[in-house]
Amino acid sequence: MNKDLLLQMLSTPSVSGRETTLGKTLYDYAGTFAHQVRTDEIGDVIAVLNPESPLRVLLSGHMDEIGLMVTAVTEDGFLKVTRIGGIRTSTYLGHKVRVHTAGGVLYGSVAFTTDLAKKSDLHTDDLTVDIGAKDKADALAHVALGDTVTFDTDCRELLNDRICGRGMDNRTGAFIALEAVRRAAELGCKIGAYGAATAGEETTMNGAYFVASRVQPTLAIAVDVTFTSDYPGVAIATTGDVRVGGGPVLVNNPACHRKIQDLLCKAAEKAGIPVQVEAANGRTGTDGDVIHKTSQGVPFSLVSIPLRYMHTPAELGSLTDIDQCVELLARFLCDLDEGLDLTWY
Repeated sequence: MNKDLLLQMLSTPSVSGRETTLGKTLYDYAGTFAHQVRTDEIGDVIAVLNPESPLRVLLSGHMDEIGLMVTAVTEDGFLKVTRIGGIRTSTYLGHKVRVHTAGGVLYGSVAFTTDLAKKSDLHTDDLTVDIGAKDKADALAHVALGDTVTFDTDCRELLNDRICGRGMDNRTGAFIALEAVRRAAELGCKIGAYGAATAGEETTMNGAYFVASRVQPTLAIAVDVTFTSDYPGVAIATTGDVRVGGGPVLVNNPACHRKIQDLLCKAAEKAGIPVQVEAANGRTGTDGDVIHKTSQGVPFSLVSIPLRYMHTPAELGSLTDIDQCVELLARFLCDLDEGLDLTWY
């Protein structure tokens, strides 16, 4: 596993709709191992093995992160913002942030008051970013409406192979999708393998549609994160018994194809990789929901990375879980052959 690439990804701003800096890094990296590297008008990146194979398997992980967008500037030079994706508004109060502008990064602080801290229905329009500007003209000399804002945080390695940072949802999934294809190439994969880092999942899901409609995969695996139950205040009745460090998570879900799930389980058992299982109903909340309904329909399943504190500036996961997800999916790709039949009858 290329840990340096993962840490670089987790340190690169990629708020939904502004993923191109990260995408360029991944495009260049994919060129070191893929038979083809594809992109499109919105910056999706696809690493391809064996493009001539009639069996096309798409691994899809989104590379965008949640954040804020500048919508207005007050007469006093403070920035007003809106949400990009499912932010947790209360986590921003009193926090340092980075404003990503055409001229580079500006640093700021989110205004904090006791009244705001007590507010039970805090919304994004309650947030104000102080960049130290003298007035509106001074702020607009440096910031444009539409500039994105992220937490001023870094990725850190913790004890016991744990890792902590913002935007692990789901830059870890994009990393796994590409790394699994790279690892599959090492193992001699024969079928068509397509590892995609997609744009826009946190907002529009357009990346999943662009990729799936153009690849037209035989089947797909969405690679994303899932909630865990291994810290105080979380009930297993809601999340299932899912733990950081327990291995990749497979899901029993009406949307996920059971034959693909069985093949994933067999690949894990064959490779000696521990897996966890969660049960969920309805949509998965991942790229898979869009891929599934693309073209004539695409059977898919979901492989997840256990993640604590999702959609906060300090999401926490395991490097071991990430590495095992890479290996599981690489082995899964290599175990498939062009005679695969996913029909039931």
